Amino acid sequence: MTPEKPPPIEKTKKFPPQWSSVLWYLPIMIFFLWMWQETFSNLNVRTIPYSEFKTRVRQGEVAEATVRNDTVEGKIQPRGAAPAGQPEAANTNAATNEADKSFLFRTVRVEDPKLVEDLEAAHVKFVGMRPGFLSQFLVAWLLPIGLMFLLWGFISRRMAGGGTGQSILSFGKSRARLVAEKETGITFNDVAGCDEAKYELQEVVDFLKNPDRYRSLGAKIPKGVLLVGPPGTGKTLLAKAVAGEAHVPFFSISGSDFVEMFVGVGAARVRDLFVQAKAQAPCIVFIDELDAIGRERGVHVGPVNDEREQTLNALLVEMDGFAPNAGVILLAATNRPEVLDRALLRPGRFDRQVIVDAPDIDGRQAILRVHTRLVPMGEDVDLRRIARATPGFSGADLANAVNEAALLAARRHARMIGQRDLEEAIEKVVAGPERRSRRLTEEIKRRVAYHEVGHALVASYSKHADPVQKISIIPRGRAALGYTMQLPAEDQFLMTRSELVDRIRGALGGRAAEEVVYGEVTTGAENDLERVTALARQMICLFGMNEKLGLAHSAQRPAGAYIHAGDGAFQRDCSEKTAEEIDEEVKKMLDCTYSEAREILLQHREQLEAVTAELLKRETLDGRTFRALIGLEPEEEPAKPLPIPAEVLTNH
Repeated sequence: MTPEKPPPIEKTKKFPPQWSSVLWYLPIMIFFLWMWQETFSNLNVRTIPYSEFKTRVRQGEVAEATVRNDTVEGKIQPRGAAPAGQPEAANTNAATNEADKSFLFRTVRVEDPKLVEDLEAAHVKFVGMRPGFLSQFLVAWLLPIGLMFLLWGFISRRMAGGGTGQSILSFGKSRARLVAEKETGITFNDVAGCDEAKYELQEVVDFLKNPDRYRSLGAKIPKGVLLVGPPGTGKTLLAKAVAGEAHVPFFSISGSDFVEMFVGVGAARVRDLFVQAKAQAPCIVFIDELDAIGRERGVHVGPVNDEREQTLNALLVEMDGFAPNAGVILLAATNRPEVLDRALLRPGRFDRQVIVDAPDIDGRQAILRVHTRLVPMGEDVDLRRIARATPGFSGADLANAVNEAALLAARRHARMIGQRDLEEAIEKVVAGPERRSRRLTEEIKRRVAYHEVGHALVASYSKHADPVQKISIIPRGRAALGYTMQLPAEDQFLMTRSELVDRIRGALGGRAAEEVVYGEVTTGAENDLERVTALARQMICLFGMNEKLGLAHSAQRPAGAYIHAGDGAFQRDCSEKTAEEIDEEVKKMLDCTYSEAREILLQHREQLEAVTAELLKRETLDGRTFRALIGLEPEEEPAKPLPIPAEVLTNH
């Protein structure tokens, strides 16, 4: 409904030193020190074969030796070399001088029982040495264990979901995101267009602020509140506003986060979520898209263990497990209430259902006021006209329209958003962007102009039709070569039979104009025929507006309460004979309204030609100009431009 405000910037906090990181530095420092010592010592030691070592011993060139379990290390002093501590004699032969130098050696020890006897016979100074404790401990214990832990951590992160940092043992933990009190940044002042829903939620907020007043009277706050409404009407925003008003912790999670491929994971996450919520009570738990886990349970044949049903069962048990006044309020949102399990909607679980429907004209104006308070607006902007021009728009649609208007204003390097930008933005959202690059021949453009003017003329001479607001032959979107826009003067919640018949007649006016002018028709009326056929079937099968078939309800809607296909597809609920009669009555109604549309155009043929000629010059006519051309008194225009619902848009 409204854009979420960014969280307030907080001052940087000084955190105490992390001693856990310091504890890591000590073993790392010791390890690198040991590696440095080993590497430095290896650079000054020459490795020789054991046979050469034995030969040097017999020749008396081994000055000293250190005998280890696996190696023998020491110093070799050739016969020509000076004793230790004395300078070597000068030698002109560099190779001989290099060979006569003393050096440190290392050799791998082999099985040699007479090694000690040979060293004693050669008068070698030797000692035995055991491995160092630090070296043996690091190599034999710490290094293998550290490698195992690194490998285990890598495997667990991979199995937990592609390096998300979660342990393999934490997949049963709840993924609910805890939003602190100051991070919501949303109050009821930021939510517009749903005053009734805000009033219903005031009790929840007041209970969380003043629980003692309710407890003293024995009142029980609802355990669960279900927000029901079409997409984009602000259900999630309302939940955040409740948490922001009550100043309590807010857990936010989606219904799809409970569903996993492992059986029992969803149920474990539900239990963990409520454990966390009770620890933070009083708090609010918000589950978005509840229908992902709350669908009605079915009867399975055979040993089937449905993960989604197990998650739903766990949710039902947990909602019964805490007291009404425990301080945990469960908010949920869905746009498919008809698919939810009945056990989930009974009193004691979701006690209250709050309807968040599309806003009316006052609500749309309030939403536009909220969306435009942070953007520069021109003096010519009339939000009331924009609200009247957008029936059926949700809060998300209006937010998108304001953003498109800002983009259009930035494209023409304007400093403020004007009324023209808002009108073009709504037209772009509904009908698609203009496609002036699509080249139409003069003949095709003339046919499109006759078609659109036919819609407008028939609607203007129909008593109960909506006023014409705009006619255009500029191609838009993927297929529309032109359109005629009609808007009601106010929001419509009920429609009479006369209004529906006039709507059908106006939609057929385009095809009738082509037949009157050219004597033949084109494929441009496909969308018109599809819509009028669906509307005629609804009048006969659902609304009981036919004398022959009477009040019998002959069809069922296949979609839910808020999601309709809009293509006229219904599930038949009648016999074959009745279905044939319905087809006959639909054909009769369409033939009658088509003949009336042709008759209107024949009576006003001069106006058809005059308006078409003017439309070919301008490419776009507003409602005031159109009424002036046909001699009708100008009416107060609810808004200048825009085709909104599919019912009011007639395109070619």
